[in-house]
Amino acid sequence: MFDSEVQRILDFVARGIGVRVVGSPGSGKTTVLRSVIGNLEKSGVSVHFISGLRTHRTIPYAAIKGLGLDVRPGRNGVLDIADVFSSQLAKAGKNLVVVDDLHLVDSESLAVLEAVRRRSDCPMVATAPETWSFSRGQLAVLNNGREAHLQLDPLHYEQVHFLIAQVLGAPADADTTARILTKSAGNPRLIVRIAETASLSNLLVMKDTQWSMSAESLWNEHLRGTVEALLAELSPDEFTALHMMAILGTARVDVLHKVIHADALEGLERRGFLSVLADQHNGTIAAISPPVIADYFRGSKNLRDRKLLRSKIAGVLEAAPHEVPEERTTSDGLSRVLSSLRLEKGDDDAITSRQIHEQSTERERIRFERWQANKSEANAAAFLRIYWGAPLNVERARRVCSETTDFDADPKDLLFVTVTEAMLAIHTGRGTSAAVDILQKFGGDNPHLLAEVENAILFLKASHGRVPLDTSPVPGAIENRMTGMGSLVHGLLELYRFNPAAALEAVDGPGDDDAFPHLRPFIRSFALFAAGRVEESLVLALDWRAEARKSLDQFGVITSSYVAAHGLLYGGHFEEAEYLMSSVFAMGRPGFVVDSLYDAMLRLAGLRHATTAILPALSIAAQARTEVADVGPLPGIGKGAYELIVHNNTQPSTFDRKATKLIRRQLKSGYVLEAMMTALLCTCLCPGRPVLDLLQKILRDSGLDVHDQLLAIASAVVEGDHKLLGLLLKHYEPDIDTYQVGMLLRGALKRHVIEGDATAADAMAQASSVFAVRFPSVNEQLSFNSFRTTPLTEREIEVAILAGHLTNVEIGEQLGISARTVENHISNALRKSGATSRNSLFMLVGNSLPPR
Repeated sequence: MFDSEVQRILDFVARGIGVRVVGSPGSGKTTVLRSVIGNLEKSGVSVHFISGLRTHRTIPYAAIKGLGLDVRPGRNGVLDIADVFSSQLAKAGKNLVVVDDLHLVDSESLAVLEAVRRRSDCPMVATAPETWSFSRGQLAVLNNGREAHLQLDPLHYEQVHFLIAQVLGAPADADTTARILTKSAGNPRLIVRIAETASLSNLLVMKDTQWSMSAESLWNEHLRGTVEALLAELSPDEFTALHMMAILGTARVDVLHKVIHADALEGLERRGFLSVLADQHNGTIAAISPPVIADYFRGSKNLRDRKLLRSKIAGVLEAAPHEVPEERTTSDGLSRVLSSLRLEKGDDDAITSRQIHEQSTERERIRFERWQANKSEANAAAFLRIYWGAPLNVERARRVCSETTDFDADPKDLLFVTVTEAMLAIHTGRGTSAAVDILQKFGGDNPHLLAEVENAILFLKASHGRVPLDTSPVPGAIENRMTGMGSLVHGLLELYRFNPAAALEAVDGPGDDDAFPHLRPFIRSFALFAAGRVEESLVLALDWRAEARKSLDQFGVITSSYVAAHGLLYGGHFEEAEYLMSSVFAMGRPGFVVDSLYDAMLRLAGLRHATTAILPALSIAAQARTEVADVGPLPGIGKGAYELIVHNNTQPSTFDRKATKLIRRQLKSGYVLEAMMTALLCTCLCPGRPVLDLLQKILRDSGLDVHDQLLAIASAVVEGDHKLLGLLLKHYEPDIDTYQVGMLLRGALKRHVIEGDATAADAMAQASSVFAVRFPSVNEQLSFNSFRTTPLTEREIEVAILAGHLTNVEIGEQLGISARTVENHISNALRKSGATSRNSLFMLVGNSLPPR
């Protein structure tokens, strides 16, 4: 779980640099320290471990005496003990001082540490809370010598998925993973305890090899001690403030200030128990973090029944202001939206997810009550619109669809309710034919909307079967602008068939009267991506997503994130893409309209593991539904491409055959965009003539020339024309495919190694190395791992990665082993992998480690 953090600390310590590890209580600081100590002791480093204890911080010398120093009787002052400790650190060999929970170390021990650090250049690794106000004595110890800073951030969805599987022995389903993430706010200790105690309390049960919730809540009495330990440092005022907030729920800051003293709120925020976020009204709201603390207050009868406290705050509860929809502004900078996304990573996914859940639940309640009072089409459409993004209550949705009256209804509302009913029929397993019957009956009863109905039928048949060869608009649909259905369906079908220019033309205009308002920006942004205008697509999608998050619009967040994820992955921005998709997964499985996009993102997130893991890894892609077709209207919706890559058996000829068969099926269904993306990915991962021929034909038929440089390089690679390849790479001008070219060259290298063509492998290793020097990338390339049948050991992989830029002596110094041992590891790795040189070995292994 913390491999990358541990490695960073080890790297700093090897260079004589101390490290300050900070994080919230339960963030894993002690776990990281234990792993660091274990690694260093194996390599012969003498570790001097000091632990601060809450019950010992007022006992003089309690922490330093834990070292067991041999202090002579009568000489137990600060400088006397410092002399003994300094003499130990001066002994031959490498030494490291480790202090866990420095903020709990007693003052006398701090004085000894300060004196020792002034005399010795031995590095120190220390842990402390991220928001702690350090005393002068603590700072005197910390600020001696060179020091690096390491922040332990909350875990994201994928990490939570892995941790739950590790704790419970099997993965949890999407909703359970999201609920645990939401309640724990990504805190590792809380994730473990919630999972363990929920299982112990039978709140989690095993269903189809995955853990699922058997009740609505995961709170149980076994969690009480964990939460109480978390709140142990709070003052009485801060504890009472948390209780008030648990009663209020997520509330505006101005409301909180009326019942809670400002100092208590500031103290809670400083300790990390309060998350303050902007709301959709340009104000600020606050909520308890982690949310399981609120469950603690609500779950205890003694705390829950404090009537005086409740009466104190009863008079200040105010209704939220009326929602005012905001105009979405256009964007003009990729660096700006990427910077905003990276800053957002520091926010709390769990709090945002909880806000969206609370908002959706409240909207559902209010709108259902409104519909019960007046069963009009307008009220039905407003209610059903919630289920396009939020989790679906099938019985309620069916009741609304069947009992709504259509007297004097707006055509847009009529159409929306009927299309929703048709899509609900597909979702509940009745099939496309039942959905078409619903729409045809509606068209017969409403002849003035017949063109719109025919467009809706065309959309459903194309999305769940096959796109017709003729995607021209239904006659009369373009002239009838009252719902925008004609242009939206036409644009979507052109996108399916990989005609991005036609798709953009179809959805040109503001679409103010659209019955389905989110489809227009979705088509526009994804068509820009398909047209090769990746930066424009990313800026549009990320701005749209930011607005959707602000307005707590789950449908908008998911659809915009799907588009943005493709743009980020195409450019190799894996860290940003994984965070973005993780923030979607944290919301749990969404409404029935966008659940296919949710599953597509699960598969996209799993692609990195499928291509880089040395051994088959537990992947969150397993949470995607498996009862779907191999092909789909948009990339990732069908499971075929993901399963092709996951089940790759390292035989290039077999991969070529399976990939070609899948792409032909996609083309036969009319899903040309999906076929193009599959062919492009397969060509870059394992370049071969059959797939490249299909890719060239698809791009030639589309009339797009933005990938011409990539196609020329791929042709030279496949044909083995190294002279032409060298010229093409020499004159290559950076374009949207720069990342793909790097992936293509590495994929070709691995293919040649697997096929045993040493000459071609060396030539490709040189070409790949030269290209990487000319166009250095901070992002790793996806590539098939070729060591699944004969895996290298961890040490052999570690040495192979360093062999690309360090000598044997330098590698030995960094790893704490002899140069002769390094040479043996390299020889073994060359023999096992089939590589013929250090350079080709480095290129081959460079990204074969599991993603961190």
